[in-house]
Amino acid sequence: MNNMDLFDYAEKGLDETSRPLAERMRPTSLEEFVGQGHLLEKGGLLRHALEQDRLFSMIFWGPPGSGKTTLARIIARVSRSHFETFSAVLSGVKEIRQVIERARTERRYYRKKTVLFVDELHRFNKAQQDAFLPHVERGLITLVGATTENPSFEVIAPLLSRARVLVLKPFSEGELTTILQRAIADKERGLGAWSVQVDPDAMAWMVRAADGDARAALNCLEAGASLVRDKAPEDRRITRAVVEKVLQRKMLRYDKAGDQHYDLISALHKSLRGSDPDAAMYWVGRMLAAGEDPLYIARRMVRFASEDIGNADPQALTVAVSAMQAFQFVGPPEGDLALIQAAVYLATAPKSNALYTGYAKVQQAIRETGTLAVPLHIRNAPTKLMKAMGYGKGYRYAHDFNNAYVPQQYLPEPLANKRFYSPSDRGYEKIVRKRLAGWEKQKGSEAAPGDDNGLSERPDRKG
Repeated sequence: MNNMDLFDYAEKGLDETSRPLAERMRPTSLEEFVGQGHLLEKGGLLRHALEQDRLFSMIFWGPPGSGKTTLARIIARVSRSHFETFSAVLSGVKEIRQVIERARTERRYYRKKTVLFVDELHRFNKAQQDAFLPHVERGLITLVGATTENPSFEVIAPLLSRARVLVLKPFSEGELTTILQRAIADKERGLGAWSVQVDPDAMAWMVRAADGDARAALNCLEAGASLVRDKAPEDRRITRAVVEKVLQRKMLRYDKAGDQHYDLISALHKSLRGSDPDAAMYWVGRMLAAGEDPLYIARRMVRFASEDIGNADPQALTVAVSAMQAFQFVGPPEGDLALIQAAVYLATAPKSNALYTGYAKVQQAIRETGTLAVPLHIRNAPTKLMKAMGYGKGYRYAHDFNNAYVPQQYLPEPLANKRFYSPSDRGYEKIVRKRLAGWEKQKGSEAAPGDDNGLSERPDRKG
């Protein structure tokens, strides 16, 4: 029996509106499909193959929600070949044999080629993938696979050599916006009959949260619409507040009761930051006397070591962690003194919040830009396929250059030359600051042989 019913849009016994919006809004033609222009634009590899009905074995490799299954459905509709499909999660070698037998029948009696779509191809083991080989090689079946995993590692080499890997990219914010706007306006398959309005900032919030995943974006839109659909038509508006309600995650509360708990830990933290060892000792003592969990105090000091001292004194983190381990080893009251020792060390150490503020900038950049692609030249390329795709091309190995440094871009292109870490001029960070300044001077020109760029006084220099 042909598995084509898996691709049928009209499911028996199901009202159209009972199906998820993301399913209803799947494009049914190349003209409807948004994105993946490198494959589907006029003259693009896949579009040309479909228009000429000259399909080749291919593997769609892309993240969730990038259109792999949708493209397979479009292939099923436009191809004049017999089409079979099944999921690697539910099928095995027995089902493969049944498909091959049907493919022989189609060729023998109807002179039709068979295109076989395998969803989640990476879930097939080696033996199951081997079962395809002779039939793909002889042309009995044209294989179309879909996977979110790197085919270099998840697909056997003989099968990989007989198929072309087509990389699908996450949808851009503009493409996701178009997809959502279509769903809002479509009165047959989308939300058009509900007369739902979406505020611009709510739209931007949904698009950003989806991070390139069309299914996630449509699911969020559908959930937001469900919250407003019972209101009067003029009030059916999805605002940012509605989207935040849809996306919210339950925050866990720390259940230790009493203002004193929070007041005392705040006093300790601010005394450490203010470089007052006497106050730090006092507040640790107060908390221990009140029966506070000593390991809670230790954890807060570990946090402080990175948040308020950082690389101004890298030893601070070691001291804080050692104090925690010492208390666990000897227990109270002897272990109390290890906590006091750590508190005094942290209070008297040079301070810098450069790591804390730098990481906050990193988090903001990630929220604003989403999942940016790793630059090709710094990707690992352990396989021929990855090398052929340009992985690792142009990478310069730092140890081959003077002082083991060579100017090179390591951030994604949209963040090129972005500064997150700005070391202070206190403690060890003063040395780091000088080192970074020296490297900054080298950018834009190669280091001359023997040129130490003023870094010969570095205390960590060996030899």
